[in-house]
Amino acid sequence: MLACSNILDDEPRDMAESGAERPGDDDKDLIQRPDLSDVDTEVRNLREHAQQLLIDKTYLENEVGQLKKRSARLEEELRHLRSPPFIIGNVQDILDDERAIVRSSNGTVFLVSRNLRLREEDLKPGTRVALNQDSLSIIDVLTDAHDPLVAAAEIIDAPEVVYSDLGGLDDQIDRLKDAIELPLMQPEAFTRFGISPPKGVLLCGPPGTGKTMLAKAVANQTKATFLGMVGSELAQKYIGEGGRLVRELFDLARQRAPSIIFIDEIDAIGAKRLDAATSGDREVQRTLMQLLAEMDGFSEVNDVKIIAATNRPELLDEALLRPGRFDRIIEIPLPDEEGRKAILGLHLGKMPLDKKVKVSNVIDQTDGFSGAEIKALCIEAGIRAIKEGRKTVIPDDISEAVDVVRKNRNKPKDSDLVHYG
Repeated sequence: MLACSNILDDEPRDMAESGAERPGDDDKDLIQRPDLSDVDTEVRNLREHAQQLLIDKTYLENEVGQLKKRSARLEEELRHLRSPPFIIGNVQDILDDERAIVRSSNGTVFLVSRNLRLREEDLKPGTRVALNQDSLSIIDVLTDAHDPLVAAAEIIDAPEVVYSDLGGLDDQIDRLKDAIELPLMQPEAFTRFGISPPKGVLLCGPPGTGKTMLAKAVANQTKATFLGMVGSELAQKYIGEGGRLVRELFDLARQRAPSIIFIDEIDAIGAKRLDAATSGDREVQRTLMQLLAEMDGFSEVNDVKIIAATNRPELLDEALLRPGRFDRIIEIPLPDEEGRKAILGLHLGKMPLDKKVKVSNVIDQTDGFSGAEIKALCIEAGIRAIKEGRKTVIPDDISEAVDVVRKNRNKPKDSDLVHYG
């Protein structure tokens, strides 16, 4: 068998050495050797396809990563939405490393545990904290912030009212400037004379005489921070809420000093204290006592002034009216003849008047009118002239306006009211 294999192996070697070619070799080469250009094209296409697949893979991986982040964020938001709300309270006292006394938002005092991860220096008496709704344990420390009602009291844009817009109040304007603007502009003069500047001014008088406009003029003229509130806003439902608002109002005024606090309709919280009173009256009295305490104060603050206004001064508590709190009580009566002339000059001076209109007659017709009623009279006369298509105001327009304002002054009788049920 070895001999046979050698014979078979030697035959092709001999044929190769002799240079002889086997029949049909050209046909095999045509079949086994494809065109090289086609191969290169196919390889290039495959490479481009592979590159595109890598790009698509990278894009899909990035998109998957973004979707995972978004899913995690949405799950976190959903977890927060499903978590119970927290109660806002204040720390009263710290007993030890694990317990504290807190006062919740409804005024109830609790002995609770606290989060051990909170720093001890952050937990102080008076600190605002978040309490768990079920266990009332301290969860987090909140930043101190003023009540939104107090924060909104700061007037950023100064009113457009100026002292020249107030006719017939020259004496009242001078007294108000002496008590409010002078101590803020020249505090060293009061120190040199060894006297304490006035703390507050009370403006009293019938409705429509210009009390609020005086306060607006002060806010416009002075560079001090102006905080304006209505007395009824300080009368709250829950125990201690009114006093807290008063305390935060004065704290904000001290932070923004020099500042002016204006309390309109102060009789809403400053009425006389009575022995027999309801729970609501007692809460109003607590608010008044907090106001008195803030006005007195243990630390003298000369750059915070108070202006209050009321049309019922007989209702105010005597403790509120004593010197040292409202040092000046400025009464703003109904305008006299000279005052009505000045007010009419302010409003009618801006209107086109017919030559037949005599201001002296209008002054006589408006006897007993307040400044607001005189302004309403001028507006009514202008509306009537515009309605009739005239370019000037004639005497009939003013006479008709006087009648309209005088009718509005009359209070409706019980027989004129419609009763339902």
